[in-house]
Amino acid sequence: MILNVLAWIFLIPTIGGSVYAVLCMLAAIRFRALPARKPENSFESWPPVTVLKPVHGLEKSQRENLRSTCLQDYPQYQVVFSVQDAEDPAIPLLKEIQQEFRTECVTVAIEDCRAGTNGKINNMVGGLKHARHEILVISDSDVFLKPDYLKTIVAPLADPDVGCTCTFYKAAGSDTWFEKIELLTLNADFIANVLFAHVTGASRFCLGASAALHRSTLEKIGGFEGLSDYLVEDYEMGRRIWKLGKKVKIIPYFVDTIVDLKRPSQWWNHQVYWDQNTRAARPYAFFATALIRSVPFALLYAAARMGDPLGLGVMAGALLLRLVSAALILGLGLRDREGLRSLGLLIFRDISALVTWLLAFTKRTTVWRGTSFILTRDGRLVAREAGSS
Repeated sequence: MILNVLAWIFLIPTIGGSVYAVLCMLAAIRFRALPARKPENSFESWPPVTVLKPVHGLEKSQRENLRSTCLQDYPQYQVVFSVQDAEDPAIPLLKEIQQEFRTECVTVAIEDCRAGTNGKINNMVGGLKHARHEILVISDSDVFLKPDYLKTIVAPLADPDVGCTCTFYKAAGSDTWFEKIELLTLNADFIANVLFAHVTGASRFCLGASAALHRSTLEKIGGFEGLSDYLVEDYEMGRRIWKLGKKVKIIPYFVDTIVDLKRPSQWWNHQVYWDQNTRAARPYAFFATALIRSVPFALLYAAARMGDPLGLGVMAGALLLRLVSAALILGLGLRDREGLRSLGLLIFRDISALVTWLLAFTKRTTVWRGTSFILTRDGRLVAREAGSS
């Protein structure tokens, strides 16, 4: 009797996840089928732009990523590489790039700012002190940019109703098995969900790894300082911009974020961190994602039925549908051949994701750049020492 009840319980997310996988697949196909639209408003001449690039330590493919920011097809722009520690090992590289592209174009900002507990925001607070222009572009240090990136992300800001613009991003450059799982987490799960939300209008979001806004808009929402204690600072930034009555414009354009993990434990901590991000931003929606995790619950369903033909048939169908839908999302939606080559790891990734989902509810601490913080119910970060006292 107990096994029968459990089987019915496990069947619900198995079916729900399978249906959602199909919907995400259709959304990805629809996304690629949509015609490219030019902004309704446009600048008479391209305004000068400052690109804020927060840097922390040495990373894989760092020279190529940072140089790509300096190779934009754009008339006038400044790149600010910001670090917080004068001993940061990335500084010699930043100086080399500054020398290559001239100090008029590249600024290396070394500022030990502590506006709050979010390290990325603290870094950008220091970088903003050196920004010369009204339009600001935020680009993470691990992102590789194509030459048309600045024109693409800046153009919609000509519309006075647009408060912020964002581009999509996808993981690339994975080498080890755990980096490949990280890539699948981003491309076959997170970005698949984002594409579904974008195509259907199911939810609002803001992607802080690649965003642009006016400095005046940033000041109206409290500046970077007002975001400095939030784990999901980009979601909070978007929420405040929507509250102003402005739009967050999502541009159908992808940049690559390079996966750089040194060991499996770093991958695991990042998986938990991702789920804590989602829970902090949208707790009820995150709880509901239990209903769309088809793979682990299909396995549990087969186990509850003691491996009978029905249980094994449902399990095989759910696993096959997950792999096929993910392949179409990666291949057609993201044009991600690297993800397709790693598709065999997706089942293991989905099983481990159920564990990290559970941990996101039980763990009050999160790890960022090797430092532990306590996560409050409203999504703020508190230094562990302060929270323990």
